[in-house]
This record gives sequence, C-alpha cells and structure tokens, in this order.
Amino acid sequence: MSRKKTRTEAEKLKIMVDAQRNRELRARSYRERALKLFPWVCAHCGREFSGKRVRELTVHHKDHNHDNNPPDGSNWELLCMYCHDHEHSKYEDSKWDADEEAGSDREAPSTYRPFADLDIYWKKKQE
Repeated sequence: MSRKKTRTEAEKLKIMVDAQRNRELRARSYRERALKLFPWVCAHCGREFSGKRVRELTVHHKDHNHDNNPPDGSNWELLCMYCHDHEHSKYEDSKWDADEEAGSDREAPSTYRPFADLDIYWKKKQE
C-alpha cells in the first residue's frame, strides 16, 4: 500500500507563488504583444491613450479564456478599465441568466399576501 504524500505549508506556498509568477509572466507577454499589434484606443468607447495613461488600457480576451493567446491577437481587444469591467459584468450576468433558464424546477412565487384582509379590519375600525 502506498500512502498519499501530504504537502507542507511551505510547499503549498511555493506552488502558489510559482503559479502566480507564471500567470504574471504570461499576462505581461500577451499585453506587450497586444500593445504592439493594436492602436492604443479602447475598442468599446473609442477613448485614446498615450504616455502614462496606457496602463489604464487592458487586454480583454474575447472568449474569456486567458490561456487562449494566439500570435495574431485574434482573441484580444484593448479596452479601458471601465469598459473591461463592464464587459466582464455582462459576461457574469449572462451566466447567471443561463443558470436561471436551465433550472426548470424553480420554486413557485410566494402566494402569501400579508395585507389581504386589511381592508376588512379597516372598515370595521371606521364603523
């Protein structure tokens, strides 16, 4: 029988640090390529960027897969921070809506009416 090796906290931390470093390197490389390929203009709002303000321009993956980085940049578009946030919120909302539509076993809306007989009591009080 072989026993499963458990990782120490130091090993787990090293794995997390390595993964984060690799992610940052990958992001830096495709960002640099996208900034060389595309004009420094937000693809949604049309705002132009130059100088220090280029850091406000982000690379958006059209298919939302950050590992899909083709050399021609066909999966990317440059968006300002605000349009990028808006694009991701639309994506998250669409996932939420799809989950609701897929769930056909929804609960029926509440039929409880807390003030249904209030008019009766009101009329009695006024008499």
